[in-house]
Amino acid sequence: MSMHIPRPRAVPPVESDPAPDSGAWAYGAPAQEAPRPLGPAGGAPSAASANPSADDPHPTAPNHEEHTSPDNPASSAPAAEKAPAPAQLTLLLIEADPGGSAVVTELLGSDGRPVRVRTARNLTEAERLLTDDVNCILLDLDLPAPGRTAPSQDGAAEDELAVLKHVLRIAPRHAVLALTSSGDAERRGPEAVRVGAQDYLVRDELDGRLLRRAIRYAVERKRSDTAERRLTESRLRAQENARLERGLLPTPILDGSLLRFAARYRPGRSRALLGGDFYDTVRTPDGAVHVMIGDVAGHGPDEAALGVELRIAWRALTLAGLSGDDLLATLQKVLEHERHSEETFATLCQVDIAPDGRSAGVCLAGHPPPLIARPGEGAHLLPYEENGPALGLLTDARWPRTEMWLGDAWSLMLYTDGLIEGRDGGGQGERLGEDGMADLVRHHLAAGLSGEILLRETLAEVRSLNGGELTDDVAVLLLERG
Repeated sequence: MSMHIPRPRAVPPVESDPAPDSGAWAYGAPAQEAPRPLGPAGGAPSAASANPSADDPHPTAPNHEEHTSPDNPASSAPAAEKAPAPAQLTLLLIEADPGGSAVVTELLGSDGRPVRVRTARNLTEAERLLTDDVNCILLDLDLPAPGRTAPSQDGAAEDELAVLKHVLRIAPRHAVLALTSSGDAERRGPEAVRVGAQDYLVRDELDGRLLRRAIRYAVERKRSDTAERRLTESRLRAQENARLERGLLPTPILDGSLLRFAARYRPGRSRALLGGDFYDTVRTPDGAVHVMIGDVAGHGPDEAALGVELRIAWRALTLAGLSGDDLLATLQKVLEHERHSEETFATLCQVDIAPDGRSAGVCLAGHPPPLIARPGEGAHLLPYEENGPALGLLTDARWPRTEMWLGDAWSLMLYTDGLIEGRDGGGQGERLGEDGMADLVRHHLAAGLSGEILLRETLAEVRSLNGGELTDDVAVLLLERG
């Protein structure tokens, strides 16, 4: 379909662009100044040679480079003094009429600004020319629909925007301008924008300034839309991940128990809710309370996922009646099948408290021992001479169960090594360690702290001594009686 635009002058012949892309041309870039020929006596050039376009109706198309020349003072100026060249845009024009594409090329090159044009006569050719360097597509809405060789004559039975929808499917990352005739612009133009085009142009109203502005506007709007969409998708993913991770944190099963429970959790990964640390607490039908805390080696999402799997497996095995060495041996099999690397292991501390709450059994798998505090005794670490290996290190490992007396009133704190691996604040870079942590807890207990407040203040002081946030995951839980 021809373009109804008056042509003010003859269209110069199109020169092939030096780039290897087929069907691509450059227009309006700064001209390269050729060496000036000397006159007969070696002096100034003649008027014809100084202005070759004066006698030549078809001067050579300009290219994109401007070279320094002794006869060109402007090009010899320091680079810092030159105005930056505008970024070149590449337009893919999908238009069946060769005359129409020539007019678009002429309009874009009318004021010397760089715009690169590729012309496709049909959708098949457009797909071949649609490379990543294309910034914008100018699409004639009157092109035949995909699968047709000519526009439909019945109109009513065919989707008028089928061509646009096809282009949007094959070029989802490109800006698209719809080109329509004045007779149906008010109807098809807004509909094209609603379907997904960045804007629409009326064929009879085109001029160089309008066309160039529309192209740049479409490109920037597409970039803005893409950035906004990616930001929205990122926020949605973050919200979904947050809901998922919160759902994966345990809810203690302590119905009917007189024990009080508190926990604090802080992943070491930035902007994460879960790390490789995990914990859980359940009360079985016999009245016993089982509590566990563990730590998968590493800090990434794989370690966090494995920690969740181990926690869920531990809860299922505990509710099924397993305990002590049998439970840990089964849990190790789960770890061996689910870990992403054979070097991955996990430490774990498991305590089962008798139904009367006065005694307990402790199993350690390469994990720091719990801290117990009783009235009048302060806080101290439980014996850990019977500490077995971490899960995943030895195939035939065993984990002895140590019986211990708790008493009528007590506080039992389980934690991961992230709580004790920070600095002690003494200026020598020494680790806080189990003993340093026990001193902190002992101090807070003497001040009358308990439950959530005790854990919060302990974590705050550990961070303060470290001189900032801890780099490792931290999980700590507290069970109290009396």
